[in-house]
Amino acid sequence: MKKFLLVLTTMLFAIVALAGCGANNKQSSNEKVIKVGATTVPHAEILEQVKEDLAKDGIKLEIVEYSDYVQPNLNLNDKELDANYFQHVPYLEDFIKQHPEVKLVSAGGIHIEPMGVYSKKVKKLDELKDGATVSIPNDPTNGGRALALLAKAGVITLKDGVGISATVHDVVGNPKHLKFQELEAAQVPRTLEDVDAAVINSNFAMQIQLNPVKDNIFIEDASSPYVNIVAVRTGDENRPEIQALMKALKSEKVKKFIQEKYNGAVVATF
Repeated sequence: MKKFLLVLTTMLFAIVALAGCGANNKQSSNEKVIKVGATTVPHAEILEQVKEDLAKDGIKLEIVEYSDYVQPNLNLNDKELDANYFQHVPYLEDFIKQHPEVKLVSAGGIHIEPMGVYSKKVKKLDELKDGATVSIPNDPTNGGRALALLAKAGVITLKDGVGISATVHDVVGNPKHLKFQELEAAQVPRTLEDVDAAVINSNFAMQIQLNPVKDNIFIEDASSPYVNIVAVRTGDENRPEIQALMKALKSEKVKKFIQEKYNGAVVATF
């Protein structure tokens, strides 16, 4: 009899345990997962701040980190991601022109990262020697943005009306005979030791421990239009998970994190 009761008790425990596992599996299956592609600094760091907030809403945030500006859009379009967070609208618009099969839109802006000029050899742009080499991003939007910044600093002159669409062929005034080295944006910081100056996006500058506020020799001011956005596939803007993500990113908690973490190198726009 005792042996029978022992077996019966063991069976009951097993049934309860299995029931518990079933409940856990059911709960897990009800959890919604969104994958967001991002460059490491500051985008992935900012996304990390909202993981717990989204978890409270039953949404698991998975952050997929990238070191380039091409794959995040292609992967999003191919439904390998639910959103990405690394670019501004001018870049996205140009990307779509180059890849008409891509159907992406902005779900909203979060912050701006001023682009700056950095140098290990001079402390001011007017100290650049004749024939100095300056590295800039080679993608159309950031390349044009870099040239526009150099024009604003007065070291080159651009053809009238080209704006952010400028290329090195639009440089009509170059009194210092600067030579431009065009590279993928993520690679530009690596040239800093070899060139006379480099025009670097703030997220990549911070990855090599440059402080965009203190270490630049010239930087965009607050009037810059390049707000970094969360991009999604066309039609996904109203998905509950995306709306929850945007609400979490536009919180006072995130604004405070940006202010304290980046000290002006990244500025919240909400």
